[in-house]
Amino acid sequence: MLLLRRFEEKTGQLYGMQKIRGFCHLYIGQEAVAAGCLTATVPDDKFITAYRDHALAIAKGITPKACMAELYGKATGCSKGKGGSMHFFGLKENFFGGHGIVGAQIGTGAGLAFAEKYRNSNSVVLCFFGDGAARQGMLHETFNMAMLWDLPIVFICENNHYAMGTSVARTSKTLDIYKLADAYEMPSDSIDGMSPEDVHNGVLRAVNRAREKGGPTLLEIKTYRYKGHSMSDPQKYRTKDELEQYKDRDPIEHVMKVLIEKYKVTDAEFEVIIERVKFEVEESVKFAEESPWPDDNELLKDVYLQEDYPFIMD
Repeated sequence: MLLLRRFEEKTGQLYGMQKIRGFCHLYIGQEAVAAGCLTATVPDDKFITAYRDHALAIAKGITPKACMAELYGKATGCSKGKGGSMHFFGLKENFFGGHGIVGAQIGTGAGLAFAEKYRNSNSVVLCFFGDGAARQGMLHETFNMAMLWDLPIVFICENNHYAMGTSVARTSKTLDIYKLADAYEMPSDSIDGMSPEDVHNGVLRAVNRAREKGGPTLLEIKTYRYKGHSMSDPQKYRTKDELEQYKDRDPIEHVMKVLIEKYKVTDAEFEVIIERVKFEVEESVKFAEESPWPDDNELLKDVYLQEDYPFIMD
């Protein structure tokens, strides 16, 4: 969790220095979600998410070096420097993006789950989306199909309360997003996203249900982002008092308190972790700075092309 926080803080700093360009959405405040989801799953399980993807990618196993290089647009990035902030990808880590189109990953996630069921594997898909994407028609079509086919998928709404800058209350009469599952008789739950323990336990129950051929689950994980929607967000839609209230529930501070009180972790032990994280983030920046740009001949690689496409006129 500390690595995710420091990586994102460094990302924000580098964005301000114009080392990183384009869209950039930070995960600061939501680290408990990534941590709890990781510990409740196994490496063969698949993650797919939207464009606030840096922390989930690192949690799933993509190295900070590959992630930072991707932010820089370098050839050594996890998407060869072609995706940038919103399109991280790691096939061997079972991380399937990073999707810039709001809600698109919901249908794609169900497709991944269908593939796992077709192969008769024991893997589960975790499909993440925000409270804003819960308004997309894609969600309802996918929920219906996923239930009909008993797909091994856990739909996770990371509800950080603001779709860009619009509160849930301004976009829906249904303020408890997990209740959307009721229309499809899908099991659902609401979880405290500021507690990694609660996230772990809730996700583990849903993952076990999917492995036992019990079909999908919708989890609404209520969390909070301390930064704006993106780096260009002035955050005029919320008060400083609200932000401070959530900072009082900081998930990293919560974990440190538990480690001190329950496991007697010392300041010296914390310092080892802090220094290790600091070094790893610094090394990721050094790697990105020193990595080459993609070659010009990469421009048209990895692009789908249909030779006989009938709708282009000479």
